[in-house]
Amino acid sequence: MTEIETRNDRRNAARAIDLQQLRLAVVACDYGSFRRAAEALSIKHTAFSRSIGQLEYLVGTSLFERSSGGIKPTLAGRAVLRIARLILEQVDMLIDTGRSVSRGDTGRLVIGFFTSMSTGNLRATIGELKKLLPRLELATMERSRFRLVTALRNGRVDVVVSPGRLPTNDTKSLLLWSERILISLPQDHCLAAREIIYWTDLRNEKILLSEYDPGRELEDLLISKLVLPDDRPRVERHDVSRGIIKSLTSMGMGLSLVMESDIGANFAGLVYRELQDGTGPSRVDFYAHWRDDNENPALKRFLNLLAERYPSPPPALGV
Repeated sequence: MTEIETRNDRRNAARAIDLQQLRLAVVACDYGSFRRAAEALSIKHTAFSRSIGQLEYLVGTSLFERSSGGIKPTLAGRAVLRIARLILEQVDMLIDTGRSVSRGDTGRLVIGFFTSMSTGNLRATIGELKKLLPRLELATMERSRFRLVTALRNGRVDVVVSPGRLPTNDTKSLLLWSERILISLPQDHCLAAREIIYWTDLRNEKILLSEYDPGRELEDLLISKLVLPDDRPRVERHDVSRGIIKSLTSMGMGLSLVMESDIGANFAGLVYRELQDGTGPSRVDFYAHWRDDNENPALKRFLNLLAERYPSPPPALGV
C-alpha cells in the first residue's frame, strides 16, 4: 500500500468512527465488563459488543483483553482510551460553550457610558450582572456621547447607558432610572449649613462645569431652572475631568453640579446638598440605547436584567 493510500485509509477510518463508539469504549473500561456497561446504559449486550468490535476494526487493533472475569484494556487500548476521553471532554466542552453563548451566559458584552460608576444604579446593575453571569467577559467604555453613538453604530459597543437620550434615531432605547442633581461645595461655604439648596440660591455663585459629558446636560438643566439670564450664576467651563472639577471645588474656586451616582468618591473638604425647585428635587432620567439588529445573546440577557430591575411605569389612564 502506498503512502497516499495509507493516508486515505486513515482518513476514511477517522470519518467512520463516531462519538458513541468512543463513549461505549470508555464506559466499558470503567465497568470492566461489556455486559455490566450495557446494562448501565440500557443497551443490548450484543449491540454493545458489536459497536466495540467495529471501533477495534476501524483503529486496526484490539482494545480489550476478554476473559470470563471481564475485560481489561490492552496496551494499545489504554493509549486509545486516553485519547478518547480527551476527545469526549472537548466535545462536551464544545456543546456547553455553544449552549452557554446562545443563552448569553458567556461571550462578550461591551457597555458604554459617560457618567460616574462610583455609586448608584449603574454600578449595582453591572455588579449584579457579573454575579449572574460570572463567565461573561464584560468590558466598559467611557467616551463622549457622540463617540459612543459612533461606537454603537459600528458595533464596537453593545449598549450605552446615559443620562438623557442619545442624539440618534436609529437605535432602540429603554427608560431606566432617574438620579437627583446635587450641588457640591466647600464645607466652609455659607450654603453648606443648609440641608436643601434651591436653584435660586445659586444666583450669585460661580458654577464650575467640565467640558466633558455630562457637563452639557447639567448646564442645560441649570438654564431650564433659571430661565432669566440675570438669575443665573456665572458658569466657568474647564477642559478637565469630573474628578478635577471636584478638586477645584474643594479648593474654593466655585461650586459644581453633580449627579447622585458621582458622590461615591469622597473628597476632603467637599460636601453635597440636594438641589430643589418649588416642586421638589431635580432629577435626570437615564436610558439604555442599543441597535435592534444586534443579536448578541449577552445583550439580551443584560436588557432583560435592566427591564426586571427598572420596570417602566404603566401609562396614565386615557393615554
